[in-house]
Amino acid sequence: MKKLISLTFSMIAFLAVPSFAEEAKVSPTPTVQKTEQGVTFSLQQLLPDQVNAFYLGRGFTSEQIKSYVESCVYTAVLRNDNAEERIHFVRSGWNVKTNDASQTIKTNAEWLTEFTQQQATPAALLAFDLAQIPEEQEYEPKGDWNQGMLSVGLPAGSVFAITITWDIAGKPYQLTLNEVNCVK
Repeated sequence: MKKLISLTFSMIAFLAVPSFAEEAKVSPTPTVQKTEQGVTFSLQQLLPDQVNAFYLGRGFTSEQIKSYVESCVYTAVLRNDNAEERIHFVRSGWNVKTNDASQTIKTNAEWLTEFTQQQATPAALLAFDLAQIPEEQEYEPKGDWNQGMLSVGLPAGSVFAITITWDIAGKPYQLTLNEVNCVK
């Protein structure tokens, strides 16, 4: 009898899961990716609710993290798949362009200064810093990579191009992703 009851509850739970999953369904945002000179860069937007929940869970208040949440946040991945040598990037050289207006991307240090002024806790500041794509890093050839969050500093609904730069032994390179959409 216990096996029958257990099997019945298992079947009910199994049948209930699809309807629950339909209610909680979230449309994933597309990944935009490009490879040039053996370097691959990709972006996938994190929806505002996802970003907000992530940082509320790490000690920020809604008001402290609001400007970041509303700034089109992405998971950024940068890989040195097969460049001829080690690549070096400094993120302060990256920029976004919309309707013929170009702007640099706010640095992690600038965000941290803003959050410090809003009296975010040291633990929240550390969590923020660790979750971001680094400001500067080097990647070895044959697959060295990293990922992290990246705010492009634009409002939801923006369509933009993002240009990233790196160098190999001092020789500059760049890659541009065009027509990136920041969904609402």
